[in-house]
Amino acid sequence: MMKAIVAESYGPPEVLELVEVDTPVLSDDEVLVRILATTVVLGDCEIRGFQFPQYGLGLRLLMRLGFGLRGPRKKILGQQLAGEIEKVGKEVTRFKEGDQVFGVTGLNLGTYAEYTSLGEDAVLTEKPANMRFEEASTIPLGGLEALYFLRKAKIQSGQRVLINGAGGSIGTIAVQLAKNQGAEVTAVDSA
Repeated sequence: MMKAIVAESYGPPEVLELVEVDTPVLSDDEVLVRILATTVVLGDCEIRGFQFPQYGLGLRLLMRLGFGLRGPRKKILGQQLAGEIEKVGKEVTRFKEGDQVFGVTGLNLGTYAEYTSLGEDAVLTEKPANMRFEEASTIPLGGLEALYFLRKAKIQSGQRVLINGAGGSIGTIAVQLAKNQGAEVTAVDSA
């Protein structure tokens, strides 16, 4: 058994409850991660409250079918994590027990718990030794999006880049990645 924060229904933060649930059972190609840090991001809040104001009614109805009619289909929310590999399935070669890792579960959710199981090919990698678990857990979503957009823009050394929203999870990493690629960066954000 493990502790987890679950949402049985949609609503404000008060719908979240700390409960005991079964620890995930591993498949042969999965790892069991003991979660030592996680985050609460906008997407988690939107799913918990089923608040998607930017989408039209038709898309919201489809999302309701996907996420759950009366409450979240996946009761344990949370997308980002940092932790330690507790167990590995017998087909896993990429990780070993004791590896310190960080990553993102995406719409599989499940990081508001003591443990989660992820496929060996999940967006999961070793945590740098000089980074705390709390720091590592904040990187995956913003970092992946920043990397995606900078690659799409084909940023090259010497180019000038304006990063609007440089204080957010995507922007702070985009500034660092663009500078690392040799770009001249101007960062803008609101106070």
